[in-house]
Amino acid sequence: MLRLDTVSKRFGGLKVLEDVSLEVPEGEIFGLIGPNGAGKTTVFNLITGLIAPTSGAITLDGTSLVGLPPHKITRRGIARTFQNIRIFKEMSLIENVLVGVHRHIRYGAAGLLFSLPGYRAAERGARERAHELLGWVGLDAKASEIADNLSYGEQRRLEIARALATEPKLLLLDEPVAGMNPAEKTELMEAITAINRRGFTIFMIEHDMRFVMGLCRRIAVLNFGSIITCDRPEAVRADPRVIEAYLGRDDDAPVRGAEAGR
Repeated sequence: MLRLDTVSKRFGGLKVLEDVSLEVPEGEIFGLIGPNGAGKTTVFNLITGLIAPTSGAITLDGTSLVGLPPHKITRRGIARTFQNIRIFKEMSLIENVLVGVHRHIRYGAAGLLFSLPGYRAAERGARERAHELLGWVGLDAKASEIADNLSYGEQRRLEIARALATEPKLLLLDEPVAGMNPAEKTELMEAITAINRRGFTIFMIEHDMRFVMGLCRRIAVLNFGSIITCDRPEAVRADPRVIEAYLGRDDDAPVRGAEAGR
């Protein structure tokens, strides 16, 4: 579904990404991991049009995304969450989700001004969809509450519901369990699994290794702006290059296995 082909990004003389290539298959939960500063969020920012690549191609279903503004990329079928929660805290949960749902509503100015039957039917359908999405993340019972009153974990789930409201083909999750306690992580893992089963393809960045290993079918590892491996979770976990990227390497230790060929 999503393909990055030798994508590089430089800010002046600073090289952030170099020749990053990966493919996210339709229907999967795909993970991107790596140490702090590896360039993971930059990958998401390139995909969603917040910044442009220095070189390389980014395509969704074979159509280029390079050069498109973020709102047009959203219309193509990509939605995302952020490391730092970005919800409308002064609005209710249902209002937050309706912001995304309304992108798909079609009625004219006259329908809005005079509350014509088409407008009322569209608004009723939007609210029903918003309640359904809140139910997917376990928040429908709090639909009328102000978002600022939610716990941190609940706010993250609300952000996912709002992203889903745009009806994306591909959902990008940027560190979805950051700051969550173990119980909240378990709840979110169950919610993401259920969302994937409903037909949504998911691409996530995550530092919690247990979480990402338990969810993703394939995981790419980014280190110093380059992909060092992309494989099944069990293979990634055992890869000496991944262990070195996270833990470092003792220069006095013998070089073995995959390191010997570097």
